[in-house]
Amino acid sequence: MMLPVAGNWVPVLTKLIPLGLVIALSPITVIPAVLVLHAPRPRPAGLAFLAGWVLGLVALTAAFTEASGLLEGLRPQTPPAWVSWLRVVFGLALIGYGVFSWFTRHRHTKTPGWLRTFSKLTPLRAGLTGLALAPLRPEVLILSAAAGLAIGTERLNVPAALTAGAVFVVVSASTVAIPILAFVGAGDRLDDALERLKTWMEENHGAMMAVILVVIGLIVLYNGIHAL
Repeated sequence: MMLPVAGNWVPVLTKLIPLGLVIALSPITVIPAVLVLHAPRPRPAGLAFLAGWVLGLVALTAAFTEASGLLEGLRPQTPPAWVSWLRVVFGLALIGYGVFSWFTRHRHTKTPGWLRTFSKLTPLRAGLTGLALAPLRPEVLILSAAAGLAIGTERLNVPAALTAGAVFVVVSASTVAIPILAFVGAGDRLDDALERLKTWMEENHGAMMAVILVVIGLIVLYNGIHAL
């Protein structure tokens, strides 16, 4: 079976990589990966969390890729104009909320209490938490849906679709994998660096969330304008 021509890869990758980066750079993605390395058994807990997180992303992306085939016959060839305008409005709303969050970022300088529980997880609970975290986070669910639908609607063959999905998952999981795998390899030598990273992210997660909201808003706004 022939792989799709290069031209087919450009549109899907230009959609998938920004979506994956938004997930990867979200503080609610990075902070748990750092906190779980402060658990009583950091190496197995970290690896279990990473495995669960990757599995959750794979499951979501695969599910929405398959769903795109079921929706293919129900979707009109040309989306109505109101759908594009809705994206424009939603994108502008996200950007506006992101700007508001930036100017109020100093009110949010502590990590929420539920995130601090990651430093107490056992390996089993860490794996289950990583698995559950993907579908339970609305922004991850939405972005994974967008990625899966983008893959499914490009009519790629199976190897190409699997590769495209793998690219999205690798990018999305990169900021979880890097600190965990680095800690597994370097061990206690990273303790001070991880502690500084945890402190910095706790102090700046409000600003980081504001930036992420603006980035998501820009992506949605661009897609809306592009479809008009």
